[in-house]
Amino acid sequence: MATIHQATLTPTKLELLTTWLSSRHWYPGEYVKDLQRVGACRFDDPAGEVGLEMIVVRAEDGPLVHVPLTYRGAALEDAEQHLIGTMEHSVLGTRWVYDAVADPVYLSVLTATIRTGGEQAEELVETQDGPQRREPNMRVRGSGQDRTSAPVGPPVRLEEGDPAVVVTEEVRLELRRVLSSEPADGVLYLSGTWEGNSSPTVLAELH
Repeated sequence: MATIHQATLTPTKLELLTTWLSSRHWYPGEYVKDLQRVGACRFDDPAGEVGLEMIVVRAEDGPLVHVPLTYRGAALEDAEQHLIGTMEHSVLGTRWVYDAVADPVYLSVLTATIRTGGEQAEELVETQDGPQRREPNMRVRGSGQDRTSAPVGPPVRLEEGDPAVVVTEEVRLELRRVLSSEPADGVLYLSGTWEGNSSPTVLAELH
């Protein structure tokens, strides 16, 4: 279950992503303008320390772009090149925002979701009247049928691009950036749906 605070973010997530996407060699365009969030959902960190979010965005009439993010209360060691930026959270203070493909917490949760046929986390918003359940505007599901999944460890190789390829000592993950209707190559993958897109779209594959 993911707990979400009603808070002011400075800069906003979309402001951070506008600058970051403009600097990515795999982004299909020379600049990012009028970036909008199309869909988003959360995963749950079992330790309750790291915020995990998958976001699909679109700039103007451009393609759909998938960006998984992690939010941390301190810098992630040896991941400076994957730092999207920092933002001030009016409840939690300074948050370090990372491209989640480099974050071992996200990689383990993503792998477990794919292997076990898991879904996005339930979302609870903290309000003055107590926690209120919120429906996510993106839903994801893994294709596997395992009962459990062990942690996969940190990346030992990470290839920027589309897809982003992440290799740990246990698994190989491919995370699609620019989304399309292309099916998965194998049987283990994560797909998502959101408003205006009822046909499951592959977001990540596990090999």
